[in-house]
Amino acid sequence: MPEPVVRLRSLTKRYGDFLALDRVDLDVQAGEILGLLGPNGAGKTTLISIVAGIVRATSGEASVLGRDVVADYRFTRRAIGLVPQEINFDPFFTVEETLRIQAGYFGVRLPDERLEEILEALDLGGKRHANTRSLSGGMKRRLLIGKALVHVPRILFLDEPTAGVDVKLRQALWAYVRRLQGRGTTIVLTTHYLEEAEELADRVAVIDKGRILLVEEKQRLLERQAGKTLRITLTAPLATLPARLAALGARLEAGGGALAVEVLPGGSFGPMLEAVAEAGLPVGDVETRRATLEDVFVSILGGGARGGGA
Repeated sequence: MPEPVVRLRSLTKRYGDFLALDRVDLDVQAGEILGLLGPNGAGKTTLISIVAGIVRATSGEASVLGRDVVADYRFTRRAIGLVPQEINFDPFFTVEETLRIQAGYFGVRLPDERLEEILEALDLGGKRHANTRSLSGGMKRRLLIGKALVHVPRILFLDEPTAGVDVKLRQALWAYVRRLQGRGTTIVLTTHYLEEAEELADRVAVIDKGRILLVEEKQRLLERQAGKTLRITLTAPLATLPARLAALGARLEAGGGALAVEVLPGGSFGPMLEAVAEAGLPVGDVETRRATLEDVFVSILGGGARGGGA
């Protein structure tokens, strides 16, 4: 396997008695989108901040493109683009000035064609000469993404990039993230919109209480852990569940007006449907739902990984 672009080994961070990261091992491969998922306070932002050079680790190693993030900080910081959760630009400059100044921090001149591409991709062209303090919350989030891209980083960290952004723009940003990946950019994404991670991520890493619980290809994870749900709406409600249906794990919902049952990956709804037909139940509608990444995420955190509670 090729050398990872980001490599973490036994990465630990303490704030006094609080253990924010606990011996984290993680590799990020070139060109992938890694979804870094976890509840609030799990350690996601701390991990990103150490790699980006904002925070010093208590112990352990972090390298970017084979270079240590402390010993070779000039190289590693130039290789990284970071979209933080917090708004962090001067409110007295225009959008264009903000982007050009940001490029200057990396010692590069922002070409006009690159500026135009960023403005167009983030739908900020109409605000090019607007003062940043006049931007809406969603536009400010977009400008943060633009700032992270001015120096054409090889690795992009997106820490809750679409928080407060409307659905239409979120989908446009998803398309742009895919374009960046198509050009070879490696992306690490943290988000509380799990459908966003399901849409974009190639692999998923779940972190909680400072420890990595799981790292796996998204599709393989869904296939391995995510079952399906069958829901049958009845035209007349049931007072009690027939014994065979109960034995199959079915349950009554909607005041007896519906039946529902889950099957494990690879399982079949055939026995359930046969039992419904055998009982002569009045079926009005049948629907199935595949478990989502959100279902898997809740299952991982709620299944004992958090030490007793989700």
